[in-house]
Amino acid sequence: MASSLHHHHHLLLLLLLLQNSIALSFTPNPPKKLQPFIFPLKTQKIPAMSLPRPSPNKLLFHHNVSLVVTLTVGSPPQNVSMVLDTGSELSWLNCKSHSDPTLKDPTFFNPSSSHTYYPFPCASPTCKTRTLDLPIRPTCAASGSCHVYLSYADASSAEGTLSSDLFSFTPSNPSKTIFGCIDSSFSSTTSDTSSIGLIGMNRGSLSLVSQMGTPKFSYCISGRDDTGVVLLGEAELPWLLPLNYTPLVEMSLPLPYFDRVAYSVQLQGIRVAQTVLPLPKSVLVPDHTGAGQTMFDSGTQFTFLLGPVYEALKIEFLKQTTGVLKGLGEPEFVFQGAFDTCFRVPAGVGRVGEGLPEVVLMFPGAEVAVTGERLLYRAEGEVRSGGAEWVYCMTFGNSDLVPMEAYVIGHHHQQNVWVEYDLRGGRVGFAPVRCDIAGQRLGAVV
Repeated sequence: MASSLHHHHHLLLLLLLLQNSIALSFTPNPPKKLQPFIFPLKTQKIPAMSLPRPSPNKLLFHHNVSLVVTLTVGSPPQNVSMVLDTGSELSWLNCKSHSDPTLKDPTFFNPSSSHTYYPFPCASPTCKTRTLDLPIRPTCAASGSCHVYLSYADASSAEGTLSSDLFSFTPSNPSKTIFGCIDSSFSSTTSDTSSIGLIGMNRGSLSLVSQMGTPKFSYCISGRDDTGVVLLGEAELPWLLPLNYTPLVEMSLPLPYFDRVAYSVQLQGIRVAQTVLPLPKSVLVPDHTGAGQTMFDSGTQFTFLLGPVYEALKIEFLKQTTGVLKGLGEPEFVFQGAFDTCFRVPAGVGRVGEGLPEVVLMFPGAEVAVTGERLLYRAEGEVRSGGAEWVYCMTFGNSDLVPMEAYVIGHHHQQNVWVEYDLRGGRVGFAPVRCDIAGQRLGAVV
């Protein structure tokens, strides 16, 4: 999380697409046999307020490191950058007019330059029947268009028109996709006007995977070079270890705090090294309001635990790292509003994760282990002892401080793990893998 609003990481992984692959259909009635295809991820630091998140359970950091893919939209094609977000449904693009219409800026989409762009009228079946899963129902604009809303974490909002245009991850195979063309937004915290789009990947009817009709998708995020790869569809990967699966949790009745189209799983416990935290089962299951569900969310950077579980982890982690990590010693210090387990580390130290106990998230049938450097994150700009010490914080946050009523497992804790979302099988699978090597092997399949 850099201190500069304008500092972006542009770390690209060049991957060859599978030969003879065809683009997946983005229409409501896709073909039965879908061929897989692959495209690269990069990480990018997103300025505050540039990413509206449509759920009350979403946290927006001042600098949210996000998983970004690049594609083209429209005819003729315009390059755009979009965040891959398994915690959201509706894909959207910032369609605000740029001061220089000739500037090819991948953070903006100009619908007036695309002859295949189509805004849905509010009387259309798409506006009336395919928006039922959206947290905020669309309205009818004065122009007669289908008007959609997205809410920010700080209660400001963005809005625009439900639209369709040609999306293409490969140059030769554009496919029609429904998305939100966001034409107004508000930011009270930054003068940075750049924005970025979002690809909704949850289980809602307007998410990209629902429009595609793909039975599963996977991604892998490197812990070494901040790159990654996305696989849409199925492919035989003989070098990949067998995946361990945990079932998705279904909720038949609508509850106010339960996101029924999220990738919700059951957290059974947390282990620090060999010590299982002494937690009553009741704190790990949703209550009668739906609060307390556990979600895998690629649109969130870190992992968040409800207060009692977070405090238990904090106590055990501090106990096991005595003599290894030097506590910050500032009880009032909270990094980014939710991280208060922080330490002093000598400035410029190479590896900060050596000697730390692994933290294992336990699910029925599967585990996700967080180890080494992924347990700590540097609070950039925070120095102590006249610059001789830097501040690092544990990468588990306290949901109660946000506040949000859920356990959220972010992409930082999914590094070097092959993560598969099996929509047809109703499950999520995991296998440890060197994701930088996985990307090379996927390219070598050609």
